[in-house]
Amino acid sequence: MNTYNTTERTTARLVPNDRLNAITSLIGEGAVFEGSFHSKDDLGIKVDGQLIGGIVFENGGAIHIGPTGLVENTTVEADYIFIEGKVKGNVIARKSLEISGSATVLGDIVYDALIDIHPRARLRGKIDYRGDLDSTL
Repeated sequence: MNTYNTTERTTARLVPNDRLNAITSLIGEGAVFEGSFHSKDDLGIKVDGQLIGGIVFENGGAIHIGPTGLVENTTVEADYIFIEGKVKGNVIARKSLEISGSATVLGDIVYDALIDIHPRARLRGKIDYRGDLDSTL
């Protein structure tokens, strides 16, 4: 059963909507969670509250940091990552990363395939493409 529905405001271009719609774990607005979220399975999580710790999906995974979400002291790693809120830490996206105009990322970004940074997004850190450069030339 789907417990998370996207709205017009959170329509992503690079992160497939079916991946966002399949998210079943939620840290709600106003909630504070201290600890790390880790899975070997292809799951998803949305953060509308505050998470102090990491989020790592070893295989697959979708992470949505909502407009009110704050993730800090962390590494955020998954195939698909959509950031509308704030991340203080490193971001690793294996398939696609989308950073909306309302987002702030204070940390390094590593991506393997696709990245989309919307106008007005605020970034402080380095961005590193770790895919195969020779195949794109």
